[in-house]
Amino acid sequence: MNKNRFVYLLLIVLAIIAIVLIWNNRYLSTLEGESADFSVSDTSSVTRVFLADMDTNQVLLERKGRHWQLNGVYKAQQNKVDQLLETMYRLRVRNPVPLASHDQVVARMASLGIKVEVYQRVHRINLFDRIKLFPREKLTKVFYVGDVTRDNLGTYMLKENAEQAFVMYIPGFRGFVMTRYTPIEDDWRDHIIFNEKLADIKSVKLEFNEQPYMSFIIENTGKHSYKLTRTADQFEIAAYDTLRVLNFLTSFNDVRFEAVLTNTLPTARQDSIINSPFLHRFTLINHNGDTNQLTTYNKKLQVEHLGITEDQAEIDNDRMYGLLNNGEDLVLLQYFTFDKLLRPVIFYEEGGPAM
Repeated sequence: MNKNRFVYLLLIVLAIIAIVLIWNNRYLSTLEGESADFSVSDTSSVTRVFLADMDTNQVLLERKGRHWQLNGVYKAQQNKVDQLLETMYRLRVRNPVPLASHDQVVARMASLGIKVEVYQRVHRINLFDRIKLFPREKLTKVFYVGDVTRDNLGTYMLKENAEQAFVMYIPGFRGFVMTRYTPIEDDWRDHIIFNEKLADIKSVKLEFNEQPYMSFIIENTGKHSYKLTRTADQFEIAAYDTLRVLNFLTSFNDVRFEAVLTNTLPTARQDSIINSPFLHRFTLINHNGDTNQLTTYNKKLQVEHLGITEDQAEIDNDRMYGLLNNGEDLVLLQYFTFDKLLRPVIFYEEGGPAM
């Protein structure tokens, strides 16, 4: 009798657990199927992502083959785009926003939130994900990303035209995701300056403004054949160190800047920098005839906290300014990146000194 009672009791407990699990699953499915569906299960189908804040900042990321384009002009940082797609894939509902704070959260989102539009490639005919016909682009999700929760582990989100806001999180990730939806253009720009393979380079010219006798140009004159010329007197250096020349040219396959300053430095300060004597000027021409030029300028140390003017400050030995994209963008450069590219012509001569 006691044995039967134990069996009945065990069955009742198991039944209660099953009911709770089924109800919870249906509840979460209902949430995800309606106003809490912020995640993207197939990120490979995403073709465009539009991000905009309540100010004037906006970003349009578009898939272009293997790369992503930013606002129709720049190449986007691939790692940033990958992180955004991973975020959209892994997003999960933590809980609905409590009723007591719901109106306040939505009000803050209306003034500080980021609007997100996700476009995907879908098919008019899709039979069991095996037969897919008539592809087209479709706006699949529109939602708003708010600020972080008090515990810094969740982010408020609201679907367009939905009444209920939710706290979203990424399982296993301790942090919030609002910053991954940044609508600031500079946050998405690829930092590449030069990205040319050795075989694609026709010539590279390096000018030292303050020491012109150090300037030179290296030109490709045929297969595995180069000409080194000291530009101060147009003297062709017949005996040069081939390995050093090749190392110099191959260094242009991945040269990057640290940060964009065009939208952060005051215009007057930018004009002052650009109108000052330049330090170096790189001019790279590829075999397609495309020219890419970078001009560098001295940067002074930050001295506001010392109570002196920038004119009185010392030169920054770690960083310098750079002007690129036909003078459209002022960027911050690191000497750590450029030191190997700033050796004078004598370094490339046969028997030249080590530097």
